[in-house]
Amino acid sequence: MPDARRTDAVLLLVALVWGSSYLSAQTATAVLPVLVVLFARYALSALACAGLVAADRGSGPWTRDEIRIGLPLGVTQAAVLVVETYGVAHTSAANAGLIISLTIVITPLLDRGGGRGGLPPAFYAAAGVCLLAVGLLMSGNGFHAPRLGDLLMLGAAVIRAGHVALVGRLTAGRAIRPLRLTTVQTVVGTGLFLVPAAGELPTLAHVGAAGWAQLLYLALFCSVFAFLAQTWAVQRTSASRASLLLGTEPIWAAAIGIGLAGEHFTPLTGLGAALMVAGTYWGQAVERAHRATDRPKAPGTARPATNDPPSRTDSLEDTPCPPTTTTPTTPTSV
Repeated sequence: MPDARRTDAVLLLVALVWGSSYLSAQTATAVLPVLVVLFARYALSALACAGLVAADRGSGPWTRDEIRIGLPLGVTQAAVLVVETYGVAHTSAANAGLIISLTIVITPLLDRGGGRGGLPPAFYAAAGVCLLAVGLLMSGNGFHAPRLGDLLMLGAAVIRAGHVALVGRLTAGRAIRPLRLTTVQTVVGTGLFLVPAAGELPTLAHVGAAGWAQLLYLALFCSVFAFLAQTWAVQRTSASRASLLLGTEPIWAAAIGIGLAGEHFTPLTGLGAALMVAGTYWGQAVERAHRATDRPKAPGTARPATNDPPSRTDSLEDTPCPPTTTTPTTPTSV
């Protein structure tokens, strides 16, 4: 029991950290250009990952798959982060965390590998609830033209879902060490953002302690720590329990945005938040049950239970990549 409680606490901490990443990214982009924030976050994450790899001397040499797969995933991850970071800079942290959770219901629509049949009608009903929630979240104090930041977060959810589906396809059946793959992704992202951010890098010299604290928090806690903690925890619990606990991320994002940043929910946006959480949980449960019942069954044997660990990609958060045997279905953070 103590071990189970410790594992649950770690998963809740990961969800809390990811939920807080939206406000941290918003705070960082208030004092630094978006591209500089992205470069600094990637560079700090890459240094931390490289240090962990160097310290793990007994893990053996790099494999060709770790590098070959890490390169394109580093590009798609960078695409997710750039849209997310620009989006969170132009909307509330609460809205950002809630809208990005659409990834949960978009990913199964894109990831149709593995011979699975069509998704059940209940899944599309859950997706419809989520779309209604997005409309309410965008409405603010009343229905009006969608705000730029909300539209960018909606686009980020679509791009992230594509990235997650690609991770599942490229890593399926391959023995790839997550830390090595994450290191390649962070190095790729650092290189991609170095040139466009180069002209504004001198602004880092004028960032105070608070600004550097935000950057370090995004890189070391929201990326490296959260990913490694998640990997440790999902190996010690069931997929359903891990999904439930990690799925509280948008709730933490909304609570932190309201409690620390003074953001306010109108009745419409409050209803949208409730519908978004309900819709994503419903859609995740339907998809997970469909995936379990659709597994191939050998004659005369019982259907194997599913215990695929859920995961999230790095999101502004998430320079990390998911486990290598399944498509992640939980939200990701900035």
